[in-house]
Amino acid sequence: MTEASDTLELCARADVAEGSILKVETDGLVLAVYHAEGAFYVTDDTCTHGPGSLSEGYLDGHVIECDFHNGSFDIRDGEVVAPPCVVKLKTYKVIPHETMVVIARA
Repeated sequence: MTEASDTLELCARADVAEGSILKVETDGLVLAVYHAEGAFYVTDDTCTHGPGSLSEGYLDGHVIECDFHNGSFDIRDGEVVAPPCVVKLKTYKVIPHETMVVIARA
C-alpha cells in the first residue's frame, strides 16, 4: 500500500473534462493533468524544447502538441512524437483514486 507521504493530490477528477488539460502548480512542480480516452495522465507542463506550456497545447488522443513550436509528445510515456522536440517529457505515475487525481512522488 502507498503511504500518503509518497503521493501528491493534484485536483479533483471532475476538474478535468474528457479531452482537456489542466495546469496545476503544487509542491514546487508545474504540471499538466490530461483526461484522455477515459484515463488521467500527468506530465511536466513545460515543453522540453522551449518555454511552451503544454497545458495550453492541443490534445489529440494521447498526443499533446506544444503551441510554441508544435513539437509533440505521447502523454502516456513522454516519448517525442514530432520535432523539433528531441528530449523526452517527464511523466508521473497516476495512482488510482475515486475522486482525485493523485500521483506518486518521483
